[in-house]
Amino acid sequence: MIRQLRIYETFEGNKAAFHARFRDHALRIMARHGFHVLSTWETAHDGRSEFAYILEWPDLETKERAWRAFLADEEWREIKRQTAKAHGDLVGEIEDRVLAETSYSPKLL
Repeated sequence: MIRQLRIYETFEGNKAAFHARFRDHALRIMARHGFHVLSTWETAHDGRSEFAYILEWPDLETKERAWRAFLADEEWREIKRQTAKAHGDLVGEIEDRVLAETSYSPKLL
């Protein structure tokens, strides 16, 4: 089992639109492609607003295949086009990290 940490730079002026898109569309479409989102957070770092979430995957191959399918999903592509047209860019920089659990890590519930 692996976990993936995603951190998105968000913008104060259109944060509500970002959250609506993620909550109402991205999560649903991700689930259709086999994503398992463990949790989501708002955070801040170096003076910028951020949105972070952790995904759980059985292996790297599954993760890669699911991301390719999600990014190619026509419904998702259209939602991104519509929200960008209405609100501008909703996400700036994206950080993506695979988290490999250590042998001594406390077990999650």
